[in-house]
Amino acid sequence: MGQQEKVARSLAGAVSEGISASLAPVDAELARRYPGDPGTRQPVHTVYVPGDVFAADTIRSWGDQALAALDEHAPDAASLAAVLGLSGELAAPVYDRVRAKLEREPVEDLRIDFEDGYGGRGDAEEDAHAARAARLISEAYARGTAAPYMGIRMKCMEAAVRDRGIRTLDIFLTGLVESGGLPGGLVLTLPKVTYTEQVTAMVRLLEEFEKARGLDAGRIGFEIQIETSQSILAADGTAAVARMIDAADGRATGLHYGTFDYSACLGVSAAYQAGDHPAADHAKAVMQVAAAGTGVRVSDGSTNVLPVGTTEKVHDAWRLHYGLTRRALARAYYQGWDMHPGHLPTRYAAVFAFYREGFEQAAARLSAYAGHAGGDVMDEPATAKALSGYLLRGIDCGALDTAEVARLTGLTRDDLNGFASPRRGDLTATAK
Repeated sequence: MGQQEKVARSLAGAVSEGISASLAPVDAELARRYPGDPGTRQPVHTVYVPGDVFAADTIRSWGDQALAALDEHAPDAASLAAVLGLSGELAAPVYDRVRAKLEREPVEDLRIDFEDGYGGRGDAEEDAHAARAARLISEAYARGTAAPYMGIRMKCMEAAVRDRGIRTLDIFLTGLVESGGLPGGLVLTLPKVTYTEQVTAMVRLLEEFEKARGLDAGRIGFEIQIETSQSILAADGTAAVARMIDAADGRATGLHYGTFDYSACLGVSAAYQAGDHPAADHAKAVMQVAAAGTGVRVSDGSTNVLPVGTTEKVHDAWRLHYGLTRRALARAYYQGWDMHPGHLPTRYAAVFAFYREGFEQAAARLSAYAGHAGGDVMDEPATAKALSGYLLRGIDCGALDTAEVARLTGLTRDDLNGFASPRRGDLTATAK
């Protein structure tokens, strides 16, 4: 054995202790504001259906319509690959998984809309639709036919529709509670948020409902829909969306970009209102930075170009939707809106292609990192977190199978979760 190296120090232990004591409030603030990703499944999309249209068979109907669109306009893997530019090795796996997904779970997240897609109605009519929505969702969860996530988009907190929105939410939540309780996949969307006070009002509203029904405090969360310029840049020049997350007091689950309201707010001409407009990119980038580390997920918006009509028109719309979805995925917007059953084939084709084409490389890099085996890329702990998150999202949506991931990585689901959601300050966690 060689000579042991002499270790010398100059600082007394009290120095470190004093610094730690001075930073204790910052440590607590970091833990409160930036708890990290919740580690739960994030749906790849949200489907919006007007409150008067939603029915017991809506989810199955969307799946059947999407399958019929495939049968008519892309009846086999080769034809869909030709439309979307899929490589030969991806064509069959993606096509087969798309069809299987549409048969098994066509919708991952469904929002019954009582806002723009529903419009203004008489109180009695909207009351009835809100109560029906609660009953149908309760029945769907009881039968096992519900989407993994379901809920409503209420009217916003602006003066003209505020009372109506509160009333609809009350009727809906009350109906769920009295039909067996709030489902685990419940999601609420608060649209057209402009001021943080509107978020605070939503928090107060949910607090009062929880008290009235004897629910655990904080049980009900909600998404904040970003549809106004003021939610991105406040009058004082600050990023209002960051303050909105804080004002939600831990209840915010997502930030959803509203493509058309936001674009119109800035005066963008209708022909140019799209998810890849520079104004949209700016808004979503601000949302993404504001939400990073908070556990709040960011969702892209939708396209209003519907895949209907002749095969040529359907193919054009599919290419557009596929391209926008792939663009969003590359920018780490893992969720978006789908407004028509014909969007489902290209939503899932884009998502499945995204995960399958990078699967083997991601698995190899994570396996090498976990086994300290080196390789041609020197990955950091934070990259291992990103790699495992990528694989987990692929598994959750059906792009990847647990068995094939385990075979190439040598890791279990628990191992992947450990990499994807390490404890703060423990990014060096490795698989057992």
